[in-house]
Parts: sequence; C-alpha cells; structure tokens
Amino acid sequence: MNYYQFFLRSCSKGLKSATPMCRGRLQLRCHGIQKLVTTIFFALITCIILSACAYTTDTNKKVFYYNETTGVATLDPAFAKNQSIMWVVHQLYNTLVEIDSNLNIVPSLAKSWEISADRTLYTFHLRNDVWFQDNDAFTNEGGQGRKFVAEDVVYSLHRIVDKNTASSGAWIFNDRVDSANGFAALNDSTFQLKLVRPFQPILGILSMQYCSIIAHEAVKKYEKDFRSHPCGTGPFRLKYWDEGQALVLEKNWHYWEHDKQGKKLPYLDAVSISFYDNKATEFLEFRQGRLSFINDIDPSFKDEVLTKKGELRSDWRGKIILQKHAYLNSEYFGILVDKSNPLVQRSPLKIKTVRQAINYAINRKQLMMYMRNSIGAPAEAGIVPDGLPSENAEFVKGYVYNPDTARFLLQQARINQSNSPVIQLLTIPIYADIASFAAKQIEDVGLKVQVEVVQKSLLLEQTAKQQALFFRGSWIADYPDAENYMAMFYSKNPSPPNYTQYKNPAFDELYDKALQETNDSLRYALYRKMDQMVINDAPVVPLWYDEAIHLVNNNVHGFTPNGLNLLELRRTSIK
Repeated sequence: MNYYQFFLRSCSKGLKSATPMCRGRLQLRCHGIQKLVTTIFFALITCIILSACAYTTDTNKKVFYYNETTGVATLDPAFAKNQSIMWVVHQLYNTLVEIDSNLNIVPSLAKSWEISADRTLYTFHLRNDVWFQDNDAFTNEGGQGRKFVAEDVVYSLHRIVDKNTASSGAWIFNDRVDSANGFAALNDSTFQLKLVRPFQPILGILSMQYCSIIAHEAVKKYEKDFRSHPCGTGPFRLKYWDEGQALVLEKNWHYWEHDKQGKKLPYLDAVSISFYDNKATEFLEFRQGRLSFINDIDPSFKDEVLTKKGELRSDWRGKIILQKHAYLNSEYFGILVDKSNPLVQRSPLKIKTVRQAINYAINRKQLMMYMRNSIGAPAEAGIVPDGLPSENAEFVKGYVYNPDTARFLLQQARINQSNSPVIQLLTIPIYADIASFAAKQIEDVGLKVQVEVVQKSLLLEQTAKQQALFFRGSWIADYPDAENYMAMFYSKNPSPPNYTQYKNPAFDELYDKALQETNDSLRYALYRKMDQMVINDAPVVPLWYDEAIHLVNNNVHGFTPNGLNLLELRRTSIK
C-alpha cells in the first residue's frame, strides 16, 4: 500500500470522527448537497495532508506500518514513560549506550568508557561522526544538522533533572548523580558522569529513552512545542504527525550507523503509524496486509490464531510469522500490607499465612494454558522474571499450585468463608477474565473474592494513593538488572514503585548493600536473597513472567524481538 492510500484511509477515519464544525452542513436534508459537501471536504483535507507530507506514491518505497492503540502523547524523550512513546522516541534519538538483543550494554553515541576504581566516575569517549537531523532550529543554510558534541549530553541529561522540565524520568538520577558536578564535558568528545556512590545499574539507566540526546537549539526554538518538533541523531526523522490520526517517520539520510557489510542504516525508507484504538480493527488491518506486524494478541481473537500450546494454528502457518521472546515483565496481584492503613487493618490479608494461601491456591500452569494460550511462563519462583543475569527465576523458590496447603494455612489463620469478609480484587478490563479465573480458585480454598473491573487510570490512581487492597499489577524493567524489581519493595520508595507499601528492615539493609556491591556475583546473590524474602512475606502473588509476542507479515525481514520489547527497526527491511 502506498502513502496516498494510507493517508486517504486516515482522512476517511478523520472525516467520521473529527469534523464537528462541519456537522451542521453535513446534516443538510438534501442528499445531493450533503454528498457534495462531504466530497468537497474530503478532497480538501486530502489535498492538505498530501501537500503537507509531499510524499510520492512510489510503491517501491520500503515502509514499515504499525498501529498504536493507546496513541502517542509526545515525542519529547523527557516524557518517554510508556511503550507507545518509547517506541517512537527510539527511532528519532540515540543514547550514550544501548541494550542489545541479549540484554548486554553496548556502545552507541559513546564508543567506549572507563570507570574509576571507586566506581563513582564514568568517563565516556564519544563518536565524532554523528550529526543531528536537519531541522529549522539550526540557523545555517537550509537548516542542516550540526555535529554532535559532549555538551549535548550535558544539556540532555541535565534537562531531565531540571524541575522546570518536570520530566517523568527525573527519578532516574535522584540520589545517584552528584547534583553539583554530575554531568561534565571535558572536551567535544569526552563526557564525564559523577555518582554520589557506586550504583552498578547506571549504564542501564543511561540506555533508557529518557536519556536520549537532543539538540538544545530545537528546545529553544520550539519551547513547549518541542514535543512535536523532535531533533535527535536517530535513524529516522519526523515527517508528519496528525495527532490521533497518523504519524510518519522518514529515513535520516545522514544517519551514522552501518551494517557489517558497510551499508548505511536504516534499510527502511519510512515508518508509518496509525492510531486505531480498537484491537479488532487493528487485527483486521493486519489480516488484510495493511500492517507489518501487531504486538501482542488481544484475548478476543487469540484462540483464532494460537493453539493452547502457544503455536500458530494450521490455517495461519506459512501466511504470517509468529515471534516469541522472553520479556522483562512480571504480571502479579499486589496486596497492600501497611498495617497502619485502615483498609489493611480490617482485612484478613494483613495475615501473612492468608497471603501465602492465596499464592498456593492459584494454578498458574492452568491459567497460562487456558487464559493465555501459553504466552509467557508460570511465575513459580520470585517476582524477578526470566532472562536476567542474576537468574532469580532459577534459584528463588516460589509457590506451586497446592490447594490443600492453602486450606491448611487458612485454618491456621482461623479464616474460612463463613467468617471472612469479601475481598475485592481490582483489575482492568483486559485482565477481567484472568482475575475471575484466579478468584474462583481462591474461593475454592475458603476465601470470598469479588472481582471489580475499573479503568486503568483509576487503578493507577488508587494504587498510588494506597486505596487498593488487592489489585492487578505488572512491572516492566526499565533496564536489565534485578534492582528494577527490588526497588518495588524498598520501604524508602514511594508508591510507585512500592505499591504494596512493603516495609522490612532486613530487606532494606540488603538493598542498600546491593547498591554498594561492585562484584556482580555477590550482588546477584543479594538480589536472590531479597527476592526470596519478598516471596516468603507474600505482599505479591506472582502470576506469570511475560513473553513478547509479535505477529509479523511475511514480507518483513530482520525484525527481531528483544527482552525489553523495544521496537528495533534499524536493520528491518521489506522485501
């Protein structure tokens, strides 16, 4: 499908939903006039979009199409707090270092680095062949992009912690980077980062999209509108964005990376994003070949595509590609355990053995097969998922399905269905069936559970304010280190990330010790010990370790999933 067809379809969608000012005209009684007005309006909008984009209908263009059901709120990396923003930001910008497909830290804008003996000073040696994308913010002839230098790193990282920016990522450097001399440019090609104390995961922090390197000229020129006028060093640059309708990125012809054969990256000419908010519509578009891939499978049609073992059904084999990859995301039920909270005081969930009983009551393997079509792995170890070097999932002993043990624990706590109040389990619509499945199994051992479905925004608000006693949660790693998950239970952390308000001095002591530990093996042992401590106290009910699942069209090549489920398109091609 060419660009013209894509925008024509976008215009058609926009005509139905975004023309209130023309509604009076379109409701003319005369059908002929109504049709004429509609035709003129449609043609006018189409012309505006086509002229704005100035794109050819050349079908030889290699375009990657995907849909974003949740929309894209901004293109400013300082606010890259969710996947939809992170995916686009990753195409527009680079970071000093990045995570490869095996979750290793590898060079990006920094070609190498050195760490001081006390592990508080990081010296990065930067590439000298990187240029910012062309942008009107540059005052030279034609707005040609300028060369990237160390001062750009200082500006970009300082902007994250600047209170005037109000970045959602300000926390990443809090109490970790020296507030006075944390960021320094020694010269154009050398950047220095100074920590308050050793913090082993700092390189992982620097790989986050928050830490994308931006051009200060663009922020100065566009100010608040920088959100829609990005300027970075990434493989693609913004061509067009009609918010809620369509977003197009075009190849950055001055991009600095090459493949192993010396060919310039990226291979694609463009990336085109639609914004259908209905997963059924998205799936239909994919089936008709108008999307290059879809991320995850909606529960309403997972049985049409996958068997209970998580394999493609026979009528789909050969037509599409199924990609599955371990994903650093743990799905769980959280339990508020702060005994000073009135909600906890009135609930049997304040008793540890009751929380442990809930953990034993759920048949995770059955849940995965029947409710998830075997997408992911049952969480029968700790809260830390598969795929991390600390190997928590292999060494931490969690809960396996054992309803008899669950009943015994409830008897010890003198809890049964006759004297137990109804426990509300809060969940969001997409997980309602899973919550109901778990609630039935919990009721089978002697607890009354009522599932309440609320919108995601409300659930996030209630968990942040400690107003949710028993709730569905998930934690996606920002960087590949188990510290991500341990931070969920550190008592000095607010909610988020400590949604359960877990407080354990012994855990806090180990957490502080782990942050100071420079020996990886010893640090991993501390992580596992902390994970086991949390599982024993049971402020959470781990359900499954997630798996990134992609349905990909056969004409897409070099498109591979990764542990962070980051959209990687530099080496993707369309054939």
